[in-house]
Amino acid sequence: MKHVLLFCDGACSGNPGPGGWGTILRCGGREKELSGGAAETTNNRMELTGLIEGLRALNQPCRVDAYTDSSYVADGINKGWAAGWKRNNWRKSDKKPALNPELWDALLTELAKHEVTIHWLRGHSGHPENERCDKLATARARAFGQPPGPASSS
Repeated sequence: MKHVLLFCDGACSGNPGPGGWGTILRCGGREKELSGGAAETTNNRMELTGLIEGLRALNQPCRVDAYTDSSYVADGINKGWAAGWKRNNWRKSDKKPALNPELWDALLTELAKHEVTIHWLRGHSGHPENERCDKLATARARAFGQPPGPASSS
């Protein structure tokens, strides 16, 4: 089974607002960058999408060490929250609906194809791959334009 390093990040200008995600995949001395975005989204949706799209890019089952600066994503998987929400028809323990159920479901589907370990790292702390993913994500968010600001009077 191939060993893959996956680094991912999401960004959003406003929350909601234009957003982007960036992913770096590294395996066997090769590296691939992926990115995308949406015109109206949230930061958490972009964080989830970066990991999902990175896993979807793998064409065979792999052993993956995935690095994210999103505690939402890391805790959702590592603490079993997402699996529990799915078992409870996408309801949290307080009976309120879980947010982003379609993305969590897609992530759980992708995780089942691979042996994945999710690692949380502190964002904007100088981690080279996290910084590169942030640049990819923010560039994609900017490509969708800045949200309109307040009207100015002259």
